[in-house]
Amino acid sequence: MAKTIGNPLSWVAQNIEASSDHISESVTHLGSDTVRELPHIQTLTIDDLFAALRAGYQDFLASRADAIFIALIYPIAGLVLFSLGSRMEMVPLLAPLMMGFALIGPVAAVGLYEISRRLERGQDVHWLHAFGVFRAPSFGAILAIGFYLTALFLVWMMTAHNLFMQTLGPETPASFNSFIIQTLTTPEGWTMIIVGTAVGGLFALTALAISVVSFPLLLDRQVGVPVAVVTSIRVLRHNPMVILTWGAMVAGLLVLGAIPMLLGLIVVMPVLGHATWHLYRRAIA
Repeated sequence: MAKTIGNPLSWVAQNIEASSDHISESVTHLGSDTVRELPHIQTLTIDDLFAALRAGYQDFLASRADAIFIALIYPIAGLVLFSLGSRMEMVPLLAPLMMGFALIGPVAAVGLYEISRRLERGQDVHWLHAFGVFRAPSFGAILAIGFYLTALFLVWMMTAHNLFMQTLGPETPASFNSFIIQTLTTPEGWTMIIVGTAVGGLFALTALAISVVSFPLLLDRQVGVPVAVVTSIRVLRHNPMVILTWGAMVAGLLVLGAIPMLLGLIVVMPVLGHATWHLYRRAIA
């Protein structure tokens, strides 16, 4: 008979000590690695992307844990964005804020990788298993890369704000509609759109290079930040068109999921998270 998890509070209490030991141990892997060889990179095709998405969708259907885990996060985030949008000084940052989800998405999906890993092994799953990442041997390295991506997100937001100040600013938009009209009908507005898209693309490419397989690798193997990041960059360099296509697919699905008020991410985010795990399995021998 499959083991089940009882009261969530008792489950958390029973695992605090073990998790603390794993976190302490994993700190030693932040800046160095004991592996002698980097993981072998495999050649990917566009078919691998669709296969990963199909497998991700199957994992989503196989576990109600995802719906519970994600449903509690993204509608709340949508309400927060809506409340921010009611403040006129925040309107110019709404689009960059929603685009920034692509930068920190891999961090939010770590729990989904753990669920896919358990499904792959034929183990039972529960939404609390998403927090199994806290016991991963390389959890310290996961935190470190998560910190880097969060810092990248903050720099992007500051860059977007500065771009608005240099084009349509510094006056606060009178209303949301007037901001849209000004953006789409003035040279300054189009400058902000074009430059912002180009700069945002560079940020997105940086995040993609760092994280395309680094989080699943850290969850799957006991390696450190250098090996995880270098391996992720090597996957991009070995399969540039396929990984760039993957990045475009992820961005497009996130945009669709963000309409309206991020509610679509209740489905899009777990599917992409599971699919990323399966893409990692195809990219790393």
